[in-house]
Amino acid sequence: MSGLPSNFPTGIAYSGMNIMLLWCSASEQGFGDSRWMTYKQAQAVGGQVRKGEHGTTAIFYTTLEKESEDGEIDQIPMLKTFTVFNVQHIDGLPLATETISPEATFDPLPEAEKLFRKSGANIIEKGQNAFFQPSTDEVRLPERHLFSDAANFYSTGLHEMVHWSGAKNRLNREMKGEFGSEDYAFEELIAEVGSAFLMADLGIVGEVQHQSYIASWPKALKNDKRYIFKAASAASKAHRYLLDKA
Repeated sequence: MSGLPSNFPTGIAYSGMNIMLLWCSASEQGFGDSRWMTYKQAQAVGGQVRKGEHGTTAIFYTTLEKESEDGEIDQIPMLKTFTVFNVQHIDGLPLATETISPEATFDPLPEAEKLFRKSGANIIEKGQNAFFQPSTDEVRLPERHLFSDAANFYSTGLHEMVHWSGAKNRLNREMKGEFGSEDYAFEELIAEVGSAFLMADLGIVGEVQHQSYIASWPKALKNDKRYIFKAASAASKAHRYLLDKA
């Protein structure tokens, strides 16, 4: 089962930092299913979390309204947590399984091609390097036949498309800093998380390993959790911006 982590009863995909939290948990525990639910949700649909299983903490933002001394209502942001269980930890659920075998050779993927085409980005397949060039507003990619398979080509392209989305006339992210700087590492983390979100949503599977690459950037940011939360938020905005274009 591929794709973004989703809630089993509602079918709604999780977003932001929850995607990373659930992906990491699934990887650590060897889950092959991307569907999750709370203990109460499991009971409501006739399921039962197996004894001894440990859930995964997810988060959501809410606001607390508080009246100030001058009578105005202040909105105070609050972060709350809840626990979800993978469906593989729950008995009694009517589960449908799906097996996806990635193609060994390059095979154009219509949904990814549609996103590239409808984004309006000037994508040029030429040379040996992949990068977004702000001065000309171009996304440069090596020719697709140079990649080992389609998944690697689209992964690389989506990474650069997330960079492209951050331009001043689009999402207006602060993309600055030289290679090796914290600013550079932060933007790279956004681009890689965003491309991982897009690949999951577009159903692109293969030998691409996002997890180890993503893990390298928090180290460059001194494992400051604030950066990780901010990067996940920015990546979600880029993910939604690019999907809306398509």
